[in-house]
Amino acid sequence: MNVTVNRALHRLFAMLGMLALLALPALSNAQAPQPFRDEELDQMLAPIALYPDALLAQILMASTYPADVKDAAAWSKANPKVSGDEAVKRVASQPWEPSVQSLVAFPQVLAMMAARPSDVQRLGDAFLADPGRLMDRVQVLRAKAKAAGNLKSTEQQLVELQTDAGKQVIVIVPAQPQVVYVPVYQPTVMYGPWPYASYPPYYWPPPPAYYPGGVFVAGVVWGVAISSASNSLWGGFNWGRNDIDINVNRYNNINVNRPITVNNNRFEHNAQRRRDVPYRDARSREQFGRKTDSTIDRDAFRGRDGKDADRARAAEALKARGADPAEGRRQLKGADAGSGSARELRSDRAPDRSPDRSPDRTPVRDTHGARAEPVSQGALAGARDAGAARANAERGRASAAAMQGGHGGGARAAGAGRHR
Repeated sequence: MNVTVNRALHRLFAMLGMLALLALPALSNAQAPQPFRDEELDQMLAPIALYPDALLAQILMASTYPADVKDAAAWSKANPKVSGDEAVKRVASQPWEPSVQSLVAFPQVLAMMAARPSDVQRLGDAFLADPGRLMDRVQVLRAKAKAAGNLKSTEQQLVELQTDAGKQVIVIVPAQPQVVYVPVYQPTVMYGPWPYASYPPYYWPPPPAYYPGGVFVAGVVWGVAISSASNSLWGGFNWGRNDIDINVNRYNNINVNRPITVNNNRFEHNAQRRRDVPYRDARSREQFGRKTDSTIDRDAFRGRDGKDADRARAAEALKARGADPAEGRRQLKGADAGSGSARELRSDRAPDRSPDRSPDRTPVRDTHGARAEPVSQGALAGARDAGAARANAERGRASAAAMQGGHGGGARAAGAGRHR
């Protein structure tokens, strides 16, 4: 009967194992991030789709480097009176990507991006995954705003219809090449009725310092003009080819330490500046992922969240100041282990605490010179105690024989030995 039951259980477990193996691919696909839907792309593009083309291009490029954006925003906040090309020149020695450096010309933009780090990372992920599709959604939103009567030329910017490679597109450029206005607008007003109730449009609220007394007029508020920023805007859209082109002359005028040639006039993501921020999808990881042995990269491939990244950056900062959190944790762990060993030794110690200095009770020292417990303690104590008992018995028998053969001399010797 037991044999029959065991066979039935074996067959059942074999079937369950097969079902688990068959379910693995489906489970893997369910866990893998799915491509962004149109409503998600529209949601994240809503607050910036109506920016001037060049500024929007810089934002999309920079969003692929979230860690650099965070650092650039901190620098910009610490230097609030510097903007335009002058600000970009001041950060030339920073290791940030040029697209990120260019945004210090527009501190209000960096302030808004720093306030929405998760939105910025999603935007960069979407752009890396499919730049052409993202650009198409920009045009969809611009067409909606234009159809609603809310996207038109003003004294701040010009709105033009152009044809690029047979595709009709809406292009937005500054009204004056040397002066750039960064609009803040209410998406629910500018685009008309929003069609995705489950995906309301993102809104980047304006930093008060850069929009003093700003009042929305027809859904838009214009902040302080950024003058002398023409070289900072070296990116632009090639709508027909669905990528970002680089104006090499403007780029080299502002990035004198990192000039490029005319053959490098298209944006290419630099995975080395991604730092510890993970890529969202498998295609991006395969295309841009760094295959190194560093812990940071392995964590990124495993999809660690932003809190892990913050902790890693904090640890790096402490190490730069002479403190090593990892070493401190190791020392603390070692101290705990040492305390535990000492407690174990104390619990194993025999009741006899006399200063016995026989060879079996000789104190020893560890490799660091610290005094340790006698070898006879612990797991070997029982075996050594048994040997000592046998030795004592042998000495007793020898003593008795001596007394019988030596007429009491052995007894006197034994007595002397007990009083030593």
